[in-house]
Amino acid sequence: MKKGDIVLIPFPFTDLSGSKNRPAVVLISTDEDVSICFMTTQLKWQSDFDVNIQPSETNGLKKESLIRLNKLATINKNLVLGRLGGLDTNELKKLNVSLIRILELNE
Repeated sequence: MKKGDIVLIPFPFTDLSGSKNRPAVVLISTDEDVSICFMTTQLKWQSDFDVNIQPSETNGLKKESLIRLNKLATINKNLVLGRLGGLDTNELKKLNVSLIRILELNE
């Protein structure tokens, strides 16, 4: 796995009452763990930091989606259910710009 891969994972609800299988974007992959961003098709929830992604053969998505940069998690790689696809170069650039903004790395 590498940055920009779109994977399917059991993503926990914020109250930890359960989880739902969802696509997520890989940010960092180490030997045992992977840091990911949650994705949603609920476009009405879009924030200034979210990245809009159109479905394509490359990314494997079926619907227009948002990468929710305020919904991050680090999980064991064994929890990854599979790879759906990956972000293209332009989408990766948008992701990087939003990461810099949300993490305030430009100051």
